[in-house]
Amino acid sequence: MAEEYYGLLGVARNATPAEIKSAYRKLAMKYHPDRNPGNKEAEERFRAINAAYEALSDEKKRRLYDQYGEAGVNPGAGGGFEGFGGAGVDVNEVFGDLFENFFGGGGPGGGRGRARGADLKYETEVTLHDAFTGTQLPLSFPRVEACGTCRGSGAKPGTHLKRCAQCRGQGRVQVSQGFFAMSQTCPRCAGEGQTPEDPCKDCRGQGRVRRMTELKIKIPPGIYDGATLRISGEGEAAPRGASAGDLYVHVKVKPDPRFERREDDLTITAGVDLASAALGGSAEVPTIDGGTVTVKVPAGVQGGATFRVREKGMPKLHGRGRGDLLVTVRVDVPRELTARQRELLTELRKTFHGDEPGEGGEGGVFSRLFGKD
Repeated sequence: MAEEYYGLLGVARNATPAEIKSAYRKLAMKYHPDRNPGNKEAEERFRAINAAYEALSDEKKRRLYDQYGEAGVNPGAGGGFEGFGGAGVDVNEVFGDLFENFFGGGGPGGGRGRARGADLKYETEVTLHDAFTGTQLPLSFPRVEACGTCRGSGAKPGTHLKRCAQCRGQGRVQVSQGFFAMSQTCPRCAGEGQTPEDPCKDCRGQGRVRRMTELKIKIPPGIYDGATLRISGEGEAAPRGASAGDLYVHVKVKPDPRFERREDDLTITAGVDLASAALGGSAEVPTIDGGTVTVKVPAGVQGGATFRVREKGMPKLHGRGRGDLLVTVRVDVPRELTARQRELLTELRKTFHGDEPGEGGEGGVFSRLFGKD
């Protein structure tokens, strides 16, 4: 016994026409033969749901089906299926914009399509200083552009375009794939509905040529590593005057030997001598803009301490102001000492409790750093 039509579509017997249509759309896309090549079970399921929708989408047929079952709408018990898009099933009405999403064009009778030019991708590198200041970056790359001789028409100068013989000026042709009948962009005229009467020799009637292109693109101040810039209309040209594609530039920022970036902040390490770490002092550190800044170091500072200098970091890409400069202190212990330095440090060591030779065992910090006399 054939499966009941409402059950085939997964709807209740009191389902509205909109609910029936929605359920059919989902199932038709799921079991379509083009999505299930060689799958006989999916093909039979596709036939069945089409028959169910043909009956339940028509008010008169639905009443007959509700009264008499399948015999009320199909006395031949399945012998009258005409394929997807046959009597009772309006493909364009059922699927609407799904043709655009799944098959790249409108439904049957949807009119000519004008394909947009292809997008291009390019990768480039800049220094951290360039990312700080912003820069004009020259690019050189091949792309398809409109033919200068025929101005993108594809026709020899002085001649005209004529109606396409394949699509008869419609820009689209009907194509049957299994049970599915749909329209697609005409391959001969690229959806324009016209072809050159006498093709341009430079582009061979295509209206486009490939050549090297040179551009200067603006790298904005504060750009991040891995950011992508979109330059509208600088991709490849489209056939016969349609919109050009876009150019996407992926930007990498080279590592800097002095600074490390943390979002809009920059970090740098500043070395201070042993005496300045103990007594307090200052450290002069470079900034990304080419200047210097003096950082006060408090007495007794420990290695690894970090100090923040406001507004000395990177510009904020999508806002005002700048990030900060984070200065991390490194205490530099001398590897070699003069006789006078050793004498002074030895005297200093004796002043620390438990650090005099013979007292306190191994001694304190100065014993570990400089050893015993």
